[in-house]
Order: sequence, then C-alpha cells, then structure tokens
Amino acid sequence: MLPEPNFPVRPNEFVGRRREIDTFREGLRQGLVKGRTSSFAVLGEWGIGKSSLLLKFADLCSEARFAMLPVFLSATNDIHDYLRFAESLLDKFAEALLACPNLQARLRTELQDWRFKRAHFGAVAFAHESPHRFLSSGSSLLRHMLKEAWDHFLRPARMNGAIFFVDDLQNITSISKADLALIIRDQFQWLGIEMVNYCICFSAKSDYFAETKALADPAVRFYTKFYLEPFTFQETLEYARLVFGLPLDISEKVAAWLHEKTLGHPCFLTCICTYLKATTKQIEWHKLETNWPAILDHLGREKFRSDMSKLSAKELEFIHQFARLCKGELSAHRFSHKFEREYFARLVEKDLLIRTGRGRYKLYHPLFREFLQQTQ
Repeated sequence: MLPEPNFPVRPNEFVGRRREIDTFREGLRQGLVKGRTSSFAVLGEWGIGKSSLLLKFADLCSEARFAMLPVFLSATNDIHDYLRFAESLLDKFAEALLACPNLQARLRTELQDWRFKRAHFGAVAFAHESPHRFLSSGSSLLRHMLKEAWDHFLRPARMNGAIFFVDDLQNITSISKADLALIIRDQFQWLGIEMVNYCICFSAKSDYFAETKALADPAVRFYTKFYLEPFTFQETLEYARLVFGLPLDISEKVAAWLHEKTLGHPCFLTCICTYLKATTKQIEWHKLETNWPAILDHLGREKFRSDMSKLSAKELEFIHQFARLCKGELSAHRFSHKFEREYFARLVEKDLLIRTGRGRYKLYHPLFREFLQQTQ
C-alpha cells in the first residue's frame, strides 16, 4: 500500500472505524426491513478521516445485499441557497443513475429528458422570489423530482433506495448551520414518511450542531451521529502493517513510535508514513527517531507553512504566543486584551485552534505547536 496524504483512502485500503462501519451496516439492514433508512452525520476536525469514511460507506451501499445507490456531492461555498443545493443533489443523482448497470437503454434516454425537465422545473421555481425562496423552491424541486424518480428509474434499476453523501457540509455558509440541518431533516423525514427510501449522510466539523439549542432538537436528533476521534493504537498498528508489511513484533514497535508522534491523527500518520516509504529502503524501528528533524521539516513544507500563510501578521504573532503559553488547553482569560480574544474565533474558523469548552481552546495538534516553537 502506498499512502496518499492528499487524497481520501480508497475503500479497499480502509483501516479502522469498525464501530462506525458496523453501525452503518446495521442502518442499511434496518432500512431494507422497514423500507426507509436512517440518516447519518459524520463529524470531526480537519484530517480525521471524514471524507474517507464517507467513501467507505458509499462503497458498502453498492454491495448486492444492500443495492443502495450512492450519490456523492462535495459541498462548496458557491452553493448559495437551498435551491442550488437541491439542484446539485439532483445532478449527482442523475449521474449516479446513468452509471447504474441495471438501468435499461430506454430508461437512460428518458433519464436525460428527466434531467432537462428538472432544469426547467428549477428555473420556474426560482422565478418565484420570496424571503424563503431557498427553502420553498428547493424543497419543492427535490420533493417532486425524487418522488417521481423513485418509481420511474430507481425501482426499475433494481435499487432499494439511494443515499446522498454530502462531504463538508459546513462549506455551505449562506444558510445557517442550524437552519440547513433542520431543512434537510424535514426534507428527508418527509420522504421517509412517503416510504421512498432516500436518506442523507453528511460530514462536517465537530461543532456543526453548536448553533442548535439542544441535542434533543429535531434537527439534531434525526441524525445518527459519528464523532470521529484519532486512531487507537490498534488502528495505528493495523495501518502500519498494511503500509510497511513488517512482522508483527517490529510493526508493534514502529506503530508505538508513530502513535506517540501523531497521537493517532490519520492525516499526520499518512504524511509520516509517506515520507518514510519514500526515503527509507528498510524500516528499522530503533533508528526512526534520527529521522524526526527531517520528518518535521517535511510536515512544515507539506502542511504547517500552508497553515501559517493564511494568517495576518497579528494572527501569526498571536498563534506563536499561544504556543508559548501552553502545551494543552488554554483559557481565553489568559489573554488580557479584549481585542486579542477575537483572534480565537478567527483561528477556530481557519482550523488552527479547536474550541474544547466555554472559553477554552487548544492548537489543532501538538505537532503544530512543535513546529511553531521551532520557527519563533
């Protein structure tokens, strides 16, 4: 296996997340029995493996025993309202259907006409301007087209339903997170009530539901939520064995070193293994530490310097001060000037700080702190 830190993991090379995969499989099984499948939210910070898990879930859908159509969409900030979101989902839905091997040639031709009809329907809906245009027209479009497609295309293709995988939902910033989660919930709950088996599985940052007042809120309760954590040691060991193909006793020592350095963070684990594969002919666990200065420099070029390029001079000064003050969490009260506290929100938005509690923050990874300390 050749690690690729700039891409999600291929489903056939996926490591770990057994609990999440088992829960998702059970959701698919229950969906076949009940005729409607639960919706899911995969939540976590940068580099924790959200996109890779979504692709693994999508791959499971295609298994013959489930026969669910996976529809994949990467959310971007040019999705400016719910109508555009609905149109994007329908475009990807049609593409996925056209690639379905069980769809007859006659239905493929009709599906092209259906796509044109969708575009016309959307244009008409969009023409009815209103304060809630993004909701009313987008919901109407998705509701009408998906219900029509259920009988006309999906069932004849011998599919049991479709799951819409939306990656990085937080990138849609024109609609508040709480509103968007509720709109999507209302949309797919209604489809479930109508016994058409569509559901959604989205990924987002850990704090996606923070704007919602309570976890019991319908917009939150509707989703089966997975909060992704760093790899356990056993998952790190499984990954190291897959990458290096070493005997178990040596793999355990290599994995222990990797886990100590990365704390099980999947992206950093992949980056370090990529460097070692490219620069070391044979892994010798007792010599790994001698490579560490070069590895940290590699991480600086590949990740940390890019992080710092996003910062203003004041933000850069602030993040260095943060790294000097603590190894773990830090209270905003440690910063005396009110204007400095505004930087916390900015750096959280830029994925460099993580909010751990009310008024408490930490750097997104200790390796970033180590790099900052070396570049004072």
